[in-house]
Amino acid sequence: MKSRKRKAIFAGSFDPITNGHLDIICRASKLFDELQIGVLYNPNKKGLFNFDERVELIKSCTKHLKNIKIVSIFGFSSLFI
Repeated sequence: MKSRKRKAIFAGSFDPITNGHLDIICRASKLFDELQIGVLYNPNKKGLFNFDERVELIKSCTKHLKNIKIVSIFGFSSLFI
């Protein structure tokens, strides 16, 4: 019997990504085969960093973790598809 890949998603605005976020990401990456980091995009919200900057910050902070995938989430309806 083939074992299934264990996947998880950690979604947030990450504006900005914090040490608390990174702690959760690092611990979760050890528990799952793939950890998707869902970056929320809300054009109606003025944040500290724009969407692309937030994605780049997350990539930079997690480059040492090989089982991380960064995904875009456009509005809350994407979470329920």
